Amino acid sequence: MTTNDHMRAADFKGDDVIAITSVEMPKPGPGEALVRVLRTALCGSDFKLWHKGAEFIAGHEIFGRVEQPGHALDGSRCAVYIPTHCGHCEACEAGDTQMCIEVSSLIGWNRDGGYCEFVAVPDNCLLPVPDDIDDDLGPLLLDTIGTSAHAVREAERFLPRKAGRSVLVTGAGPVGLGVVLALKALGYDEVYVSDPNAERLKIAEEFGAIASAVGSRDKRFSLIVECSGAHAARNLAIELVLPKGVIVLVGENAAPWTITEDKVFRRKDFAMLRTFYFPKSDFEPNVELLRANKERYRRLVDEAFGLDALPEKFARFAAGETIKPVLAFWEAP
Repeated sequence: MTTNDHMRAADFKGDDVIAITSVEMPKPGPGEALVRVLRTALCGSDFKLWHKGAEFIAGHEIFGRVEQPGHALDGSRCAVYIPTHCGHCEACEAGDTQMCIEVSSLIGWNRDGGYCEFVAVPDNCLLPVPDDIDDDLGPLLLDTIGTSAHAVREAERFLPRKAGRSVLVTGAGPVGLGVVLALKALGYDEVYVSDPNAERLKIAEEFGAIASAVGSRDKRFSLIVECSGAHAARNLAIELVLPKGVIVLVGENAAPWTITEDKVFRRKDFAMLRTFYFPKSDFEPNVELLRANKERYRRLVDEAFGLDALPEKFARFAAGETIKPVLAFWEAP
């Protein structure tokens, strides 16, 4: 139960154990605001914290309402931008706020995140969300839309959009499906997707993608967006990308990856990009992307549940049984 000085939160203890406990309420520092968490979407990158334990409260796809009397955004519903950033270094001045040179801290990783009732958020990480975006969809503006759409936009710096250009998305998890939706919304017609999970492939097909058995190696692609993080998928992308094509690495994998410099790698020109999160300047275009495709994005949010259910629901999510479940704090009408 929340009191004036304590709140409920999830403690990722390691060994796939999550305990629900009582902790001190966060105290916003200068230039910060207190946010009441309304929704926090579960994310596969939190699996490493589930396995190894977390020093801070986990959860980084946060949507909530500012509760800071006197603050310019008091009462506003906001998405919480994960990377803290200085706003004045060379990267921030260039608009690359997700890659700040001076500050290297991520909410939910290096400071407390959103698997709890309240979180303290730097002012420049508060992204106001319009009233027509409902609470369940609010967190999707972060990883599911932000990360995915940024990957597609970055690819276009090297490979301008052109009719008939073939695209492959490897991995149909939340980000992979977000990439499919972004590609279709941005005008790509021929989008293939591969994933061993038949249910996720079915959703991708509902979104207009073509299921691809890439193991057959009978097709090559101008653009490959690798969302699984699997080294085998990365190696296959090098094989399947067309000359002058682009591979975008979105999926994460902390294990070392060795590239064999064989003739497949050596004998063609191609670009390989790594993209991370999204710049804040993408937020408004991403709101429009969500507005135009609400029901498709809503298809990804397959569960909403309270804090006490998080241990069980996170295990189901880790087993691949759900796509984008959200931890929800419902308020009395």
